[in-house]
Amino acid sequence: MPISYATIRITNLRLRTYIGFNPEEQEKQQDVVINVEIQYPADKATQTDQVENALNYKSINKSIIKHVEQGRFLLLEKLVSDVLAICCDHPWVRYAQVTIDKPHALRFADSVSLTLEKHQNFEE
Repeated sequence: MPISYATIRITNLRLRTYIGFNPEEQEKQQDVVINVEIQYPADKATQTDQVENALNYKSINKSIIKHVEQGRFLLLEKLVSDVLAICCDHPWVRYAQVTIDKPHALRFADSVSLTLEKHQNFEE
């Protein structure tokens, strides 16, 4: 039986955290905008309409919020990597991509963003 993959997107999650290595960045929280895409096999969820057969995106979102708001990060790469790890924590996740924007990080630019993705293979 072919596998149906669901794609969950968390769009423009706006949080504040300590991000950067300049002294002023370490003293004052800054805005970050997080976009997440997660894919998982959804056959059971689509066939049964039972909550336990679906990936709980609310719990993933809560974990992201907690980690970002309570953390301190020198590099955007580390922050994105940590959020990607949270997204891939559930064994059903086959693919995840995280993009985090740091608004107003550069003069004359709306934001700077970084994207990381991970593919996880599995045996049926």
